[in-house]
Amino acid sequence: MQKQLLLGDEAIAQAAIDAGLSAIYAYPGTPSTEINEFILASKEAREKGIVSSWTANEKTAMEAALGVSYAGKRAMTAMKHVGLNVAADPFMNSAITGANGGLIVVACDDPSMHSSQNEQDSRFYGKFALIPILEPSNQQEAYDMVHFGYDYSERYGVPVMLRIATRLAHSRAGVLRLTGKEQNALKMPGNPRQFILLPAMARKQYKKLLANFPHFEEDAENSPFNGYFDGPDKKLGIIACGIAINYLRENYPEGKVPHPVIKIGQYPSPKKMMNRLYNECDEILVLEDGAPLIEELIKGVLNTGKKIHGRLDGTVPRDGELNPNIVGMALGFPNTSGRPIPAVVANRPPSLCSGCPHINSYQALNEVLTAFSKGRVFSDIGCYTLGALEPFDAINSCVDMGASITMAKGAADVGLSPSIAVIGDSTFTHSGMTGLLDCVNDKSNVKVMILDNATTAMTGGQPSAAHGRIEAICKGLGVEEEHIIVLNPLPKFHQDNLAMLKKELEYQGVSVIIPRRECIQTITKRKKDDIKAKKTE
Repeated sequence: MQKQLLLGDEAIAQAAIDAGLSAIYAYPGTPSTEINEFILASKEAREKGIVSSWTANEKTAMEAALGVSYAGKRAMTAMKHVGLNVAADPFMNSAITGANGGLIVVACDDPSMHSSQNEQDSRFYGKFALIPILEPSNQQEAYDMVHFGYDYSERYGVPVMLRIATRLAHSRAGVLRLTGKEQNALKMPGNPRQFILLPAMARKQYKKLLANFPHFEEDAENSPFNGYFDGPDKKLGIIACGIAINYLRENYPEGKVPHPVIKIGQYPSPKKMMNRLYNECDEILVLEDGAPLIEELIKGVLNTGKKIHGRLDGTVPRDGELNPNIVGMALGFPNTSGRPIPAVVANRPPSLCSGCPHINSYQALNEVLTAFSKGRVFSDIGCYTLGALEPFDAINSCVDMGASITMAKGAADVGLSPSIAVIGDSTFTHSGMTGLLDCVNDKSNVKVMILDNATTAMTGGQPSAAHGRIEAICKGLGVEEEHIIVLNPLPKFHQDNLAMLKKELEYQGVSVIIPRRECIQTITKRKKDDIKAKKTE
């Protein structure tokens, strides 16, 4: 086949389609969103009957994918790194159940926190779970690793993690596709107790995982994605993980590095290769786009012996993503970062879109709170987090999905009143419902504002699992119907909204206020789609 120009995310998605995927489940989150979006939009995927679904959260996505694997079919779940925290329970346990049909967990990390609240490294999760990890260095490898990963998963009956970072997920390159495979037939597990993690059965499954680990280690030594590239200058040996190999090669003419280099794309770490490099070279430089996993492994506990350079000793910055200049400076080359941006170019911080319904919601909230001291509004992850910035300065926390309600509950339980939570409609069904149930059960004096813009706006307008259900969910959780209030966040209703907000703040108990107006971006997109549809009629 001819090469296709694909994002790293799209290469993973196309590879899954070509490798016999039966179903993918995901929750949108940058930089992973485009994987499921690509499959949802793929005519080929539809013709093959591939199930592609946005789920309520990453935990449900992981569990649904595990169910597909149980049935003998090939499954994928994709999420950003912090989403893996949400999915950690089934993810860790899936290493014990193992896989029946091939199961790939795609974790997209975000070094430099381009669109995230931390820059954790998902390789630690894979290492913790004792499962194989694949880390591509380019889009072609990302594509090839999916095919390899499914075969490997079924060979050993184990989930496989595919870990990429933002720069690879969102850059394009030509990708050569392989011949497509048919989907697996339905097949029940050969061991009917494989997926039953009662302690006696789980212990047997864990022993099986441990017995496979030496095979994972040996396979990593011989993996096509790992390699030892010798060099004449042994004053320095270099270990480059995933995309870091490109930043290294860009510092040398035609990519010819004079030092011995280990390229790592498959884990567990190839210990024999690393031992050879350590013995042959005077010093070691470790390049990882993320946390110092390999660097810590080599240094060990006592940190004695040869010098190991990397993020831990400051040769490479401890935070942020790598780039050719950072790697070049670690090699002793001059700083080529260029001149600073001239002062005439003003900073353009992110802001709420013109016409966004959240603007009117925050204006009303700020006005009604003028009678109180600041620091009473808890929020979390979504477009509405921009309410922390000027001109609103309306929220006081953003920790994780759903934390707005539970943090507001904790503050209310020790006497803060009013204590207000601001949460989006999609985030509410992702991880806010259980917090609201806690509030109801404890009769906490919490005011929950569910900003309903009818979509998952921050990641591009995916469907919201809460759409059309918020009042029924709140009522089902036990919120009194008379304290489930719907507002229309438009300027002409501002005074009415102020009066209703004030009334609910005065109420001593659980109150849910739902400012409801569709996202301006989805309205615009829908109108454009309608115009296109009329033109084609």
